[in-house]
Amino acid sequence: MTSEHARATTTADHETPSKLKRGITGPLLFVFILGDVLGAGVYALTGELSAEVGGAMWLPLLLALLLALLTAGSYAELVTKHPRAGGAAVFAQRAFGSPIVSFLVGFCMLAAGVVSAAGLALAFAGDYLAALVPIAPMIAAPVFLLLVAALNARGIRESMAGNVVMTIVELTGLLLIIVAVAFMVLGGGGDVSRVGEFPAGANPALATLAAAIIAYYSFVGFETSANVAEEIKDPAKVYPRALIGSLLVAGVVYLLVGLASAIALPADELSGSSSPLLDVFAATGAPLPGWVFSVIALVAVANGALLTMIMASRLAYGMAEQGLLPAVLGRVLPRRRTPWVAILVTTAIAIGLTFVGDLGTLAETVVLLLLFVFLSTNVAVLVLRRERVEHDHFRVWTWVPVLGIGSCVLLLTQQEPHVWLFGGIAIGVGLVAYAATRFGRSAASRR
Repeated sequence: MTSEHARATTTADHETPSKLKRGITGPLLFVFILGDVLGAGVYALTGELSAEVGGAMWLPLLLALLLALLTAGSYAELVTKHPRAGGAAVFAQRAFGSPIVSFLVGFCMLAAGVVSAAGLALAFAGDYLAALVPIAPMIAAPVFLLLVAALNARGIRESMAGNVVMTIVELTGLLLIIVAVAFMVLGGGGDVSRVGEFPAGANPALATLAAAIIAYYSFVGFETSANVAEEIKDPAKVYPRALIGSLLVAGVVYLLVGLASAIALPADELSGSSSPLLDVFAATGAPLPGWVFSVIALVAVANGALLTMIMASRLAYGMAEQGLLPAVLGRVLPRRRTPWVAILVTTAIAIGLTFVGDLGTLAETVVLLLLFVFLSTNVAVLVLRRERVEHDHFRVWTWVPVLGIGSCVLLLTQQEPHVWLFGGIAIGVGLVAYAATRFGRSAASRR
């Protein structure tokens, strides 16, 4: 995807003053987004995809990639136009001028991040960890989130450095799958014909659409980068390249993994597995101990959780700066310049969710909440076209956000009732938090 840069009244690089430290370069941002997109989704959800579309897993993955790129184009324009922490909430406030709309958009994003982190903590504490050490999930999940919070509070550069290492590890794991299956095929193993097989009696179009919702979860994560906009060096130049480039790389890797999985194992074996990629790797007969791949999967989950919690804490900080959440969430460590109160609060909520939710429901709820965020962002980019800023920024083709709106509506119509219920509860909590914040500020003003 390419587009022209919007010309403004000046051509100087734009860097909005911020309390946060600008320590994210272009390469670090690329790895940040790639690491978030290449998170636990593909490691855990390959079996779910196979249950919907059989061996044709590449098809919903391709559709999900195209749908994700539409909304990514809108993010590229808005982030470079308004590079502030808070992401979609900032865009909604500027576009619609309604504090409650801005709050609900930001809160949906925040809730999706915290819910996702809770789900990733449960995934980390599940089968892959159990294959290495016997630790109860209800102990492992909270301890895992506390360790993630410690690294997050340490600093953005330290978090990015950890992300680089973990992204390399998780990408290596996916490449191992692809290479091992390639050697399997060269040796006469596997069944290439399975990549076009749908389950018996399934309608290919409807099955692909249903599976695209699952596949979409594997691509979400790119939106978290909008919440570190204040910490990016020269965002107008590096953000669009890093965003679109990382999504395309992730998409190619996912498509190859989907093809490799279908070739290595039949759909009924994949769909019944809780560790599908580990089973695929074992089926290739590659001379590598199974525990090595378990470690790689754990690193992938840990990386996704770290990046998600970075997003959630920065978003909470940004909303506090706008007066949408209590001001205490805007406090930063004097030396580290990280939003420590926001980190503590989001971590505590995520820990609580690990005791009340299951991985499947949490993952589907994340997609539902993010679709509302993406819908708002795609509308906002059109509304804000009338607003000019005094710096160069990326401008996407108009048809991209229009199709992005359509894609969000389409995917929303495919959500299950129990997911709507869970998402409704989350939004209800947000409305209570909004009312409490407004009441507290009103009382303070009267005093």
